[in-house]
Amino acid sequence: MSLTSAATLATLDRTGPQRITDLAAVEGVTQPAMTALVRVMEQSGLVERWGDASDKRVTLVCLTEAGASYVRKRREAGVHAFERLIDELTGDEVEALVAALPALKHLAELESQDREGPKR
Repeated sequence: MSLTSAATLATLDRTGPQRITDLAAVEGVTQPAMTALVRVMEQSGLVERWGDASDKRVTLVCLTEAGASYVRKRREAGVHAFERLIDELTGDEVEALVAALPALKHLAELESQDREGPKR
């Protein structure tokens, strides 16, 4: 799976259903590229398209249970990889990581705000 596909699934997991144009903007790709990506992920059973009840002209892209499961498994694999690596650090290195956690959390919050774009 491409990084853009994985990132798109993670975005849908974090934010819920999105328009293709909004997903394209968040992931930094063109609308036609996102449309093609969504089509492939839809054929793979990871996402589905729903009509927007508030605007019949709009189609929303939503995670399926298989897509949500894929995101969960990737996150779990990442956590386990970090656990194995942290186990190889010295005590001083672990303390340095713990001390850096507030700054890392702040960076993640800033990145999330950047990806979501301006509030509507």
